[in-house]
Amino acid sequence: MKVKASNSETSRFVRRQASQIYKGGLPVLLRKTRALLVMMALVLPVVLLVRALRPLVLIRFGPLATSRIGHFAANTEVYLCEREAGMHGRQTFDIFYHGSALCCNQQLKKMWDRTLRISRFAWPVDRLNRLLPGGENHVIPWRPNQDRDIHGLLARMRVHLSFTVEEERRGLAALRELGIPDSTPFVCFHARHPAYLSSVLPNKNWHYHDYRDSSIHNYVPAAEELARRGYFAIRMGANVREALTTTNPMIIDYATKCRNDFLDIFLGAKCRFFIGSPCGINAIPMVFRRPIAWVNYVPLEDAPTWGPNDLFIPKKLWLREERRFLTFGEVLDSGIGRFSKSEQYERSGIEVVENTPEEITALAVEMDERLKGTWQTTEEDEQLQRGFWSLFKPSELHGTIVSRIGAEFLRQNRELLD
Repeated sequence: MKVKASNSETSRFVRRQASQIYKGGLPVLLRKTRALLVMMALVLPVVLLVRALRPLVLIRFGPLATSRIGHFAANTEVYLCEREAGMHGRQTFDIFYHGSALCCNQQLKKMWDRTLRISRFAWPVDRLNRLLPGGENHVIPWRPNQDRDIHGLLARMRVHLSFTVEEERRGLAALRELGIPDSTPFVCFHARHPAYLSSVLPNKNWHYHDYRDSSIHNYVPAAEELARRGYFAIRMGANVREALTTTNPMIIDYATKCRNDFLDIFLGAKCRFFIGSPCGINAIPMVFRRPIAWVNYVPLEDAPTWGPNDLFIPKKLWLREERRFLTFGEVLDSGIGRFSKSEQYERSGIEVVENTPEEITALAVEMDERLKGTWQTTEEDEQLQRGFWSLFKPSELHGTIVSRIGAEFLRQNRELLD
């Protein structure tokens, strides 16, 4: 990844300093400038030493995506798998720092802190290094879509995060407090909603993400079916606004009753499988190699294709003017399959239709039976799978496609393959 920091970093610095004249006056500007110059003077010898050592060892610096749990978990784990696979060179020494004062999850931060080389001092070194010519060689190269396992490494590499013995004891005790007996399987389920981002970053307009939202109530029938099959079902989420409407004692509304940072990670790491719409919390079961049943997935071309035990079903797109659903081929060939903002769908006259309770339940049942080895497929199912995945063209979003789209969803929507 090429980093052209000199001009952009300098211009951002100038704009920030100029704004201080209006916020705190010239004395504040002078104090901040003096502090910055002192900091640069202190770290300059370090930067020069790092450059001098490059023939022997390549030392690199970079931020972790601390504020967003999906990127904080998945980007980092995929990077570690790439590094272990030799994709970052053998003579590299990477030092990280937390890229934001806002931390999405303190337990995840604690676990990365004991796994990676992390130093607060890396931040000023990284900033000065980027300002000087040649700095891009010493920047950790996060690639675009770093959270996507396009090389299929997660299935082949070890999990890099681990719980301590004390954390394992704490987690098992918490499961008992939730009413889940020892060795009883449980699943987690989650529906994306706007409340979390609006609460932690209230000054930003997040409505462009609305097309990804779905109703948690559509997941309850799937939870009921899984409870009938012997699972406890745990509703995940932070800062949720709606409680579940169920009296089933095997369905636990953890998100509204006892949610905490530690259990967010522990539950996602230990569940039998996870049912969720595309959202950051899904990265936790992903990095711990737990199977995921992705529902309400959109945009279509962004489909998760790297998990050998993963299933997914997409939202359907209703073309208002023609009063019909767009076929999968139309979505993928037109560029709509990459729409990432609500306004794009609105401008195109498209209604994004979330999955029905029946569709979500069918996918949950398929996941359960596949993991138990009792799922029965047919030649027609396999033909539908081949027909669907043949619509995906090679791109930077996918490597070898090993995931599957839900069998019942394809049976009921086979006309969208035409």
